[in-house]
Amino acid sequence: MAILGAIEAGGTKFVCGTGDEKGNIHDRISFPTTTPEETMEQVIKYFAGKQVEAMGVGSFGPIDPVPGSNTYGYITSTPKPHWSHYNLIGRLKEHFDVPMTFDTDVNGAALGEYTWGAAKGLDSCLYMTVGTGIGAGAVVRGSVLRGLSHPEMGHILVRRHPADQYKGGCPYHVDCLEGLAAGPAINQRWNTEGRELPVDHSAWEIEAFYLAQALMNYILILSPQKMILGGGVMKQEQLFPAVRKQLKELLNGYMQHQFLHKHIEEYVVPPALGDNAGLSGGLALAQLPLGQNKC
Repeated sequence: MAILGAIEAGGTKFVCGTGDEKGNIHDRISFPTTTPEETMEQVIKYFAGKQVEAMGVGSFGPIDPVPGSNTYGYITSTPKPHWSHYNLIGRLKEHFDVPMTFDTDVNGAALGEYTWGAAKGLDSCLYMTVGTGIGAGAVVRGSVLRGLSHPEMGHILVRRHPADQYKGGCPYHVDCLEGLAAGPAINQRWNTEGRELPVDHSAWEIEAFYLAQALMNYILILSPQKMILGGGVMKQEQLFPAVRKQLKELLNGYMQHQFLHKHIEEYVVPPALGDNAGLSGGLALAQLPLGQNKC
């Protein structure tokens, strides 16, 4: 059985691990994302001697995931200090001569949930993470969604909540979805950590309002068979019923499908792989060049 390497390269922390083509995680480690030099030194040290046969890397972005591009394998115009225009795959290739697949962390997580998790057996799914940032990835007909580059669904524009006076925190677009609904936006709006707010605080109704708009847009454009919401903010479990309720109200009966009306609790769900969604996504990405994944 092939030994696969997986990297979930997050803006806050890196998670590295090994596993196999059945999605079993054999070993894992995590450490804070600091400078590229410090962080990648720890990545290389972890994989040294592990004899992985392929690696899958799901990274925070924006990135260039298009093979053949001059900057394939790079983290590109990220606001993360020190990481802009960094050749992540190139650095790994200096030490590991194995096939590598590079994509966004959310595309990887979507592929992991499609292969082994909440969307197993379906034709498509969307995975959205709501945490330090907001991103979404999709699997369509068994393949991760790419085009000119990769989707940046966290930066769509949404209508403002009537009671929301927060300006927005995105350094590029100010009040896009990420600027209004990511973890830092919640913290800055209420001057406290989101996890410190009570479950009945008005913060969660505002948050659900923004997330439901995003899901409506994704449904109307991609029509995925399952929508999976992960990330630190979504650990506030009271958000799921609030998002589902507002999503139904926004759709207003336009989309006629039983999962959007009678069974929406089975359609908008947390990741079945839990906190392993990103690392499992790395394993799923690692299988692609080996021809072992159904994608």
